[in-house]
Formats: sequence, structure tokens, C-alpha cells
Amino acid sequence: MSERHEVTAGFMPLLDSALLVAAKEKGFAEKEGLDLVLARETSWANIRDRLAVGHFQVAHMLAPMPIACNLGLTPLASRTIAPMALGLGGNAVTVSNALWTEMAALGAKPDLDPATAGAALRQIVADRARASRPPLRFAVVHPHSGHNYELRYWLAACGIDPDRDIEIVILPPPLMADALASGSIEGYCVGEPWNTAAVARGFGRIATVKAKIWRGSPEKVLGAQAQWAERHPEALAALLRAIYRAAVWAAEPGNREELARLLAGPHYVDRPAEWMMPALTGEIEIGGAAVIPVEDFFVPLAKAATFPWKSHALWLYTQMVRWGQIKHDKSNEAMARDTYRPDLYRNALKPLGVALPGANAKVEGALKIATPVGSAGASLILGPDGFFDGRLFDPDRIDAYIAAEGVPARRDEIS
Repeated sequence: MSERHEVTAGFMPLLDSALLVAAKEKGFAEKEGLDLVLARETSWANIRDRLAVGHFQVAHMLAPMPIACNLGLTPLASRTIAPMALGLGGNAVTVSNALWTEMAALGAKPDLDPATAGAALRQIVADRARASRPPLRFAVVHPHSGHNYELRYWLAACGIDPDRDIEIVILPPPLMADALASGSIEGYCVGEPWNTAAVARGFGRIATVKAKIWRGSPEKVLGAQAQWAERHPEALAALLRAIYRAAVWAAEPGNREELARLLAGPHYVDRPAEWMMPALTGEIEIGGAAVIPVEDFFVPLAKAATFPWKSHALWLYTQMVRWGQIKHDKSNEAMARDTYRPDLYRNALKPLGVALPGANAKVEGALKIATPVGSAGASLILGPDGFFDGRLFDPDRIDAYIAAEGVPARRDEIS
């Protein structure tokens, strides 16, 4: 390759940084003419701000974060794009042992089902309110995160108002298990391996998972500083190809143990390789010696897992509206839609002959079974997907979707 590019990417110590780690450590970036430098950070706010000021050209980012940047919801104004996703799924909701004991007594099962777990939690919330006890406290990693929105979606669908019936606080992922152990929080929603950390250390139980709340849902994206991407399109395209090749490698079952060892290294997640394996294999250790298979817990490649669907961006935008972070209007809607850039993804990957979706958006939750869909290049199968409450999200009917979401029942109306 005639020209080499140095690209610095910020990342958080999470399993879903896997594609960036593999792109560097397995030589995929090198083969694309990239000197890829990975910089570990301590918080999502640092990732966001260092991308904004130019310390990073790209970053492992929360899927809603580039949208929030472009909508002016962040301290530093910085145009950010998401030309690629970094996989689907990967999150779970973990609760303290004491809270799980209460939930189990009220019908929650050790099967990760969000409906029964949510029904039990709803009763506990109501009982605490009647007894004038403090509300349960849950943690998420950032206000503009899939964790915040999926936790809220799950709670609201189960009749719990996340703004009135519980308290939601912000914590960096590596602090979650310790906060649970200390009693500072009763539960949290976070990416792996920080759910497994609580289970392995005997602090908590996994109550449900992202793949059960919204199967096939987005989690992290490659965020890129828009100005840099416009000035260096060849470097960005090379990076997308390197990450895609990393996804192909990571998806091979025979590579899971090596990937776990890479992620466990001191420069990356810096935790036992054994903690990485549940997410990579889908054999989720939920606590109490129980192991539940979850087929789509973390998906690095299949089902267009790296494609930046505009319908994903728009669903995340509806949650920003629902929870009062932004006003809904056509300008904001367009800004959210345009943050995700499938055009850049297609242009970069077309030479590889890979499966490229023919559409930029889809109705989320509509596929009940694995379904072949129109694509360029190789054949592509999407689904099954779906929200646990059976709802659909049609990106062409956003106004109706937002209007239908409404407000969860008040605490004093929960029986």
C-alpha cells in the first residue's frame, strides 16, 4: 500500500471492544496500511470529549453517543458520524443477591425472561413505596447509552416508571460490581464482562439480558470525528475493512479462546480470560451455578451485525425524546438519521464482496424467524429479532411511535 495512516482509537475496557482489539492484534489493520493505536479510557465521557478535541480520530462508542453529540447534548460541540457498528447485543441486567432473592419469591425465574423478572420487580417497587422505603437504585454507564434506554424500556414495559419508581445513577463499567457488593446500588445494566464479574465474585445474579429485551439490537459503534473522516476517506475505508475482517475472525468459534486471551490482556480489559468466555460462547453464567444458553448474546458478524442501520439510530432517538433529553422535531429526527452512515460502510466494503444490505433501514422487531433479505454481494440473513413486549418500530412512522409510548404508570397507581 502506497500510503500509511496512523489512526488513534479510544476504547473502554469491555468485551465489545473486541473488533478493534482483533483488528490491531491479529494484523488486519496492518494489512490495510494502518498504524492503529488503541487508547484505553476510564469513562465514556472521556471517550466523547477526547474525540471532540482531536485526541482520537475514531472511538469505540455507545451507539447513541454520536447522535447526542450531533444534537448538541454534549459539553463540546463536535460533529460525529457512525460509519460502522461493532456488533449486536452484549449487555445484561445484574441485581444483588438480596434483590434476586426477593424477585424469585415473587415469581422471577432463573431463565433470563424479562417479563417475569420485570413483574416481580414491579411488585417489589410497589411494596417499597407502600412501606415508605427508599427506591431501588440502579446504575447505567451514561445517560446517552443503550444501557440507559434498554433498562428504561424494560422497566416501563413492565409498569415501572424509571423516573419516579427507581433511581438511576451513572457509573463507569469497571465500578459496577464493586458498587453492587458495597450496597451502593441494587442493580445495574452494563456490557460484559462486568455482569460476569459480579457473578464470578459472588456479588450478584443476572436477571435478564439485552438479547431478551430487544433481540438483535445495537450496542457499540465506531464513532468517527466527521471532519477527520471527510479529510481522510481512504484511512476510514481501510479501517472499516480491517474491522470487518476482525469481525469475520472473531465470529469463528475456534478463535474464541484466543480472543478471550487478547481481551484479558493488561492493555485491554485486564481481567481473567474466563470472564470473557460466557459472552463469546453464549453460555451465560447467571449465578447459583445456573448456565443459560443465549444464542444472540453477542453477535460480532452474523445478521449484518456491523451495518449501521438508520432504523437503529432512529429508535435510539425516540428514546431520547421519550425520556426528555431532546425535543422531537423534523430537524432533530434528520440529524439522528444522518449520523449513521451506511453509504460509507458500503463504499469501503464493496471491494470485499461481502453481504451488504440493500436498504438503509428496516422495521425493527418484525422478523420472527431467520429471513433471507435483499443484498449486494454475498447472501444475507437477518433475524429473528424483536422486542420482548411484541412492539414494532417502523422508522417511517416515528411520530406515531413516540405518541404511543406515553408515560408509565405513576408509583401510586401500581398495585
